[in-house]
Amino acid sequence: MAIKKLPIIMHGITGRMGYNQHLCNSMLPIIKEGGVKLSNGDRILPEPILLGRNKNKLAQIARDKNINQFTDDYSIIESTENAVFFDAGTTLMRPELLERAMKAGQHIYCEKPIGMSLTEAENICRIAKNTGVKTGIVMDKLFLPGLLKLKRLVNEGFFGRIVSIKIDFGYWVFSGENKEQMAQRPAWNYKKSEGGSIIFDMMCHWRYVLDHIIAPVQSVDCVGVTAIKHRVDEKGQTYTADADDAFYANLILQDGIMAQISSSWCTRVNRDDLVTFQVDGTQGSAVAGLTQCKTQSLAQTPRPVWNPDQPNTINFTEQWQPYLAEATFDNGFKTQWEMFIKSLYGEGNYIYTLNEGAKGVQLAQLAMQSWKERRWLDVQALNL
Repeated sequence: MAIKKLPIIMHGITGRMGYNQHLCNSMLPIIKEGGVKLSNGDRILPEPILLGRNKNKLAQIARDKNINQFTDDYSIIESTENAVFFDAGTTLMRPELLERAMKAGQHIYCEKPIGMSLTEAENICRIAKNTGVKTGIVMDKLFLPGLLKLKRLVNEGFFGRIVSIKIDFGYWVFSGENKEQMAQRPAWNYKKSEGGSIIFDMMCHWRYVLDHIIAPVQSVDCVGVTAIKHRVDEKGQTYTADADDAFYANLILQDGIMAQISSSWCTRVNRDDLVTFQVDGTQGSAVAGLTQCKTQSLAQTPRPVWNPDQPNTINFTEQWQPYLAEATFDNGFKTQWEMFIKSLYGEGNYIYTLNEGAKGVQLAQLAMQSWKERRWLDVQALNL
């Protein structure tokens, strides 16, 4: 057995997602386990190199997590050999950084979106193709325990013919105007000039969820809103929020399956989880959250009678059965990291490439256009 070291330049680790999911919940556990084990017994041991604009924050994280290398010098992208460049920074910086890394021969693994326009995304995909580097994009929702269970039901044919899916996502993000209820998302999310937009953020997720679990997306109709006009940033300064903070969309999938999506940072939760996915089919239905999944077969479906003159006597939530309630799964971000690292050494065909990221940007851009023009738009196949 041999241990092979893999330098991984990690950009954007001072942010919430980069720090929590990619560093603390993925990279550090992989290192603690002795690296990613290959089929021949060899282990690939990541060596994180933290990169960012705030050297003081990087230094603090490095001290806390016992990481040897950190820098605010972006030339390290070109000077590090045989490395992976990972990006969880801002969307506005991503296209340039990915281009620099790929032209320097680095393999790419990154968060989404991969650009703020389809033109940017397609250009990044062309560079990846021309340089021949391996690429991967984070598609974490596919690895949620709830959606892994939902995917299994689809594969088993539980639903019969699927007729629809409803995605209900969101929670109340405080404006920050009340000091006792500070905003729990960064201010850039609500500023167009900094790449903020819930449509661009979440439509990239919903594209791969629908494509890979239910059926390919064919058409979209969307409307967005900016419900909260003023918010307070991390420095206590009030700013005008001009990016959309909620959207409501209808989509047509392959075989005529209908998808309804509600995504909002201006809604209070009255459902089983922060996001729920309900799939309805001719033989049964299922509702999945982040971790749990419950089903209702055709035989178990109650027969309600519409009667507005009498109180309802059916407890509908009790009519559902837990599915794989005791099943356990590893952290989805960590699982994806392990899959990607293995693919670099010829083990497994990592299908979640930058091309998948371009599809997400495509749907987000079409959704924005649909909102602006108030009409349905078809989703064309991309020539990548």
